[in-house]
Amino acid sequence: MRIQKYFSQNKIMSRRETEDYIRQGLISCNGKVVKDLGFQMDPAKDKIKILKALKFEKSGLREKITFALNKPKGFVSSKNKSEGKTIFEISDDFLELNAVGRLDKESEGLILLSNDGVITSAVTGSDHKIEKEYEVKTREKLNAGMIRKMENGLMLDDGMTLPAEARLINDKTFRIILREGSKHQIRRMAAALNLTILQLKRLRVGNITLDKLPIGKYRKLSESEIQNLKKISKN
Repeated sequence: MRIQKYFSQNKIMSRRETEDYIRQGLISCNGKVVKDLGFQMDPAKDKIKILKALKFEKSGLREKITFALNKPKGFVSSKNKSEGKTIFEISDDFLELNAVGRLDKESEGLILLSNDGVITSAVTGSDHKIEKEYEVKTREKLNAGMIRKMENGLMLDDGMTLPAEARLINDKTFRIILREGSKHQIRRMAAALNLTILQLKRLRVGNITLDKLPIGKYRKLSESEIQNLKKISKN
């Protein structure tokens, strides 16, 4: 297969990024620099190596950056201002980034913003396995039977939800870990159990946690956090 496909499938970098590396002679196969974009390699036999990091400022590419934001309630995670206040209005640092997945307007908590296509694919791709953890507060009282139903899967209008991990925090609060991301899934699961959600907060995406990040504040992910997130997505 082509190196571009191999790198994309293994969440190393996007196909476009790989081609830029090849053009600048920054990838080798078995010790020899690859110069042909159509070069075919055998993942079982060949040793592919990235020789050094690409200098973004010289290549014309933007620096790859990913932020973790504690999204406030009342902000939408799209760039469409007709939907209301958007998270992209929180900081000019976000203007050239994209939201990695969505949190609906009434939800809050951790959301990633990035211009790294590999991160977006790792978190939101159809084959992704990245866990997302939420804390949910309800108006009605919860019980163990409701938690078991969420864990085993609920039939919604678009099909059965995948098994999840869920636990009671108190009689009106639970935490749930999902490995899928259907639109408004937790809200629809709650509705199926006749529960009214008062607060829905995302606490974690893979290895990235909300921790003590204040509401409306953000931080840049470290290189080790980014690499670990990509690694988790391949497991």
